[in-house]
Parts: sequence; C-alpha cells; structure tokens
Amino acid sequence: MFKTIRNAWKLPELRRKLLFVIFALLIFRVGAAIPVPYINTEYLQDYIAANSGTIFGLLNTLSGSALSQATLFALSIQPYINASIIIQLLTIAIPALERLAKDGGEEGKKKIQSITRYTTLAIGLLQGFGYYTLIRSYGLLTNEGIWAAIVIVVSFTAGAVFLMWLGEQITEFGVGNGISIILFTGIVSRIPSMITTLVTGVRNWAANLDTSSWTETQLASTPIMNPGIAVLLVVGMLLLIIFIVFITNSERRVPVQYAKRVVGRKMYGGQSTHIPIKVNLSGVLPIIFAQSIAMIPATIGMFVPSSQQEGSAWNTFLSVFNSTSALYAVIYFLLIIMFSYFYATIQFNPVEVANNLKKNGGFIPGFRPGRPTAEFLSKVLSRLTFFGAIYLGIVAILPIIAENISGIVNISIGGTSVIIVVGVALETVKMIEAQMLMRHYKGFLE
Repeated sequence: MFKTIRNAWKLPELRRKLLFVIFALLIFRVGAAIPVPYINTEYLQDYIAANSGTIFGLLNTLSGSALSQATLFALSIQPYINASIIIQLLTIAIPALERLAKDGGEEGKKKIQSITRYTTLAIGLLQGFGYYTLIRSYGLLTNEGIWAAIVIVVSFTAGAVFLMWLGEQITEFGVGNGISIILFTGIVSRIPSMITTLVTGVRNWAANLDTSSWTETQLASTPIMNPGIAVLLVVGMLLLIIFIVFITNSERRVPVQYAKRVVGRKMYGGQSTHIPIKVNLSGVLPIIFAQSIAMIPATIGMFVPSSQQEGSAWNTFLSVFNSTSALYAVIYFLLIIMFSYFYATIQFNPVEVANNLKKNGGFIPGFRPGRPTAEFLSKVLSRLTFFGAIYLGIVAILPIIAENISGIVNISIGGTSVIIVVGVALETVKMIEAQMLMRHYKGFLE
C-alpha cells in the first residue's frame, strides 16, 4: 500500500489529487474540533463514555469522538449514509425510482443524488433535534433558551450537510470514495486514544493500585491491564486485520462461456470469462443495521432517568441487554446473519444475471440458459452468503469477547470499525493503482 502511494506521489496529476484529499481531511479534523456553543462538553463526554453500549457509542466511534465533544461535525456523515440506504431500499420498493435508476441514465442518477441530498438534510435536522433533546433532558446545557436550541440544531445539521458536500468534492477531485474516506479518517483518529488506554492500563497494573474502595465511575475511567493481555490484544488485532483482508479479497468466480456467432464475414463470441461473486457481498451494512437494532433497549434507557437507579425495573432490563452480555451477543449474531441474506438478495439478482447471459449468448458450462442458470447462481449466492454472514458475525462479536477477557471498557476499534478501515484502505489503493495503470501502459507491453 505504501509503495503504491509513493509511486502515485511521483505523478503530478495524482499528487495534486492526493494533496486535495489531505487538505479536505484537514478541514474535516479542524471542524471536528470546533465545539458547538451552549453545551457542557465535560459532562457530555463522561455521559457518552458511561453509555458506550448504546447506539451513541457506535456513532461516537464513527465520528472520531466528535459526538461526545459536541463539535460542529458531531453527526459526522451518518445522516448521508442513512439517507443513501433509505433511497437504495426505496429504489427497489418503488417502481418509479427503479425505472429512474435503471433507465434514466446520467440524468436519472443526478435526480436520485438530489433526492438523497434532501433526505440527508431532513435526517440531519431530525438527528440534531434528537441529540439536543437528549442533552437538555440530562441538564448538559449552559443555556436552555429557544435561541440556544436553534443554534445547536442548525449547527449539527449544517456540519452534516457540509461533510456530505466535502465527501462529494473528494470523490470528484481526489482519489477514492469521499464519504468512505471521511468515515475512515474519523475511525483512525481514535487509534491514538486506544494506544494511550493500553499504555495507561499497563502502567496502572505495574503500579499495583488498590481498587477495593473505588466507585464504578473510577473503575470505568481508570484502565488496569495485564501486560500479557495487552500483547494478546495487539496480536489479535493484527490477525483480525489479516483475516479481514483475506475475506474482503475472496470471491467465487463462476465460469461463463459465450457461444460463437457469425455476423457477415466475421465471427464473434467464443471467449471465456467469469462472474465474480464476493464472499462478503453486503460489506459492513449488516453489522451497522444489526448493531443499531440490538442497541435499541440501551438507547431507550438513555432517555429514561430511572434506568440509572440500581434495582429499578429499567436498570434490571438494561443489564440483561448490556452490550457485553451473552444474550446481546447471540441476538447481535443472529441479526447480522439475517441482514446479510437480505442485502445479498438486493445486491445480486440471479434471475436478472441469468437473463442477461441468455440475451448475450452466454452460458455457464453444465447448465442450460434461463431458469437452470438462475437456480445455480442462487445456490452459489446462498452458500457464499452463509460463509460471509458467519465471518461478519465472528468479527462483530470478537470485541465483546475481548472486552470481557481484558476488562477494558470502551474498546475504541471494534469489529465494525476494523472492517470499514480495511475495506476503505483496500478500495482506495485499488483506485490509485487503476489510475496509475491508465497513465503507464508498460504492463500491457511487457
């Protein structure tokens, strides 16, 4: 990867694109450090840290801790991601949108993109108001007037819309997918804090601190870790990255043969190719959706003050669905498998692929065109989706297991984050290599 970036830096055009990406990411990190007024950020950070098992903990990780600091980019690009997923699902459910996406050409894509932008604005306003309501209900505001409410909600929404625009600029004038790169940067920015937590935990263990009289808040804020466990965590993280890279690049190549046909005096077809079907066809979306649903009880509990009282009904209920409990891990795992199958059927339609092969004179050796081909592709897709879903489930619950073993609360880089970081890094490097190949045709001449 570093060799590819170094070679790309030698090309003037690619160097300008890389510099544009760096400049855009600097703007993102500066905006992520600008606090929104009228919010007590010190108490807010403690509150988000204490409720890291909720959906707000996930959003805080994806935003690079901007949510807990109540900065301008606190909502990050989550409104845009949610809007994109909603429009993608509606495109399948609503025939008019489906025709616009398939038959509308470039103009249709622009209309769908415009609809996505307006949806992002609406979701940003909704999430900004919900975030403000949560902060106000727990007394984390320094000013509860109507003007303060307007400033906070508008600031959060404007930050989300600006990041959407910035991501589009990176995609157009930089290298790679801008939205993914911004998400990648937000997650990676938390790595120094994770390293600091590990080092502090080892130092506290070496100091042999007496924690018998400590409160739960002190235990949560002061990490203590055995050096052996710290080494195992680092090695486990490296092995997890290698595993994710292997699965991300894994695919089943279904052979396709095109029949020969004579047009005039020329013969066309006869070549062999393949249909690549990735093992993890749905990417990280099943984990994000499953985590959002599995965290609903804990998220609802954040809006119920009585849930913080020991012995209350809400507190007992939330302890059962705690993000580190065995029941939560089982529900989380099953939801990931369910959403993996759901998204796989959306991304790959065996009937449509079989019909396209039939129209173009292609066939899979050993299977007749049409229905037999569709049934074979459906069987292949089902098997690959099963292994991909198991892979996502294992990667997702590994941080839960690691947290229970190590005793460290709030492990910054979870399974979701690692998959996003590795996937974006591989995708960006492939795009850089493709642009380098367009400018150097040496590989074709050798």
